[in-house]
Amino acid sequence: MTETLDATDWAILAELQQDGRVALTELGRRVKLSASAVTERVKRMENTGIITGYRATVDLDRVGFGVLAVVRLKYPGNQHQPLHRLLAERSEFLECLRTTGEDCYTIKIAATSMQHLELIVNELTGLGTTTTSIVYSQTLPLRGVDGNAA
Repeated sequence: MTETLDATDWAILAELQQDGRVALTELGRRVKLSASAVTERVKRMENTGIITGYRATVDLDRVGFGVLAVVRLKYPGNQHQPLHRLLAERSEFLECLRTTGEDCYTIKIAATSMQHLELIVNELTGLGTTTTSIVYSQTLPLRGVDGNAA
């Protein structure tokens, strides 16, 4: 179900996507609302599932995970529980998307080295056919949505 958001809601989301730790009083100042009004709107968006959480953005290279790869997985059959278990067990899997087309999944992986990446990909190869691409650089970092895109 799609929630209706007004321009102020979108402004709040834009600010929170830039800085999820902004104080509610400061957030209110930025979007021209009182602290209580902005708190009420944020709580509503949390309660309706529009805002699903807050997290820190980590520089993977600085914490020892300098190899980033995208692996496409062609998964045979329809018993996907082994893959779901592996994804839950290994923190190197950053993101997994179920996709249409020839491949079933696109998986983003952070590894400490090429040898480490090879071990992880070998685990995936036991589940299906893989195609691995190494990421040279991140041209567009993960960003949030804004209300002007529609």
